[in-house]
Amino acid sequence: MSETASTRTVLVTGSSRGIGRAVALSLADAGYDVVVHCRASREQAEDVCREIEAKGRKARLLTFDVTDRQAAREALEADCEAHGAYWGVVLNAGIHRDAPLVGLEDDDWDSVLKTDLDAFYNVLKPVLLPLCRKRRGRIVVMSSVSGLYGTRGQTNYSAAKAGLIGAAKALAMELASRGITVNAVAPGLIDTSMVSDEERERILPFIPMRRAGRPEEVAAVVRFLLSDDASYITRSVIPVSGGL
Repeated sequence: MSETASTRTVLVTGSSRGIGRAVALSLADAGYDVVVHCRASREQAEDVCREIEAKGRKARLLTFDVTDRQAAREALEADCEAHGAYWGVVLNAGIHRDAPLVGLEDDDWDSVLKTDLDAFYNVLKPVLLPLCRKRRGRIVVMSSVSGLYGTRGQTNYSAAKAGLIGAAKALAMELASRGITVNAVAPGLIDTSMVSDEERERILPFIPMRRAGRPEEVAAVVRFLLSDDASYITRSVIPVSGGL
């Protein structure tokens, strides 16, 4: 039997809320089974699993800290051994801690780089060999317009998100011959709990569309990049920013 969306499983890190949740639910609508992931928001993540199952798809929950390399390796290797290689991985988990660099605390720099950039290695390294053996698959990295252009007060976040773009482009070169695509999505101002009222008011005047985006609009791009229709798209960065 040829592989279709109905026989494919996608891991979405940081999928208990916000963009990650929207991606997980959109993929379930498209017929994928979903591995939901969280670090601490287990109750919210379990709600997402239930919503996926209500759509007629399978869901299971993995709980680990993406900054903990050993914990990530153990959880992901065990899951792949038990259930087989994923069709796709969406690296969505991330945080931001904003301040001008002169006032940035050491932990603000370290925690953002560890969560947003180091997780690229911590999550992907354990799942790459199973993907390569099947010679097919999709990887989507959630970057940001901050990684494309730099954002005032977000030196740490911009560095991490720019690093993700570089890592994704390099990995795309390594995996292209194995039928695995690697792309990045770069959201702008998106309506999630991570966005404060102050941020919204500051950024809106710079958005040509004069509104914030919805998580579902980001999820639609991720869903496309995971599909067969995107089989010849790799090493790309797609902004979802209203023209910001």
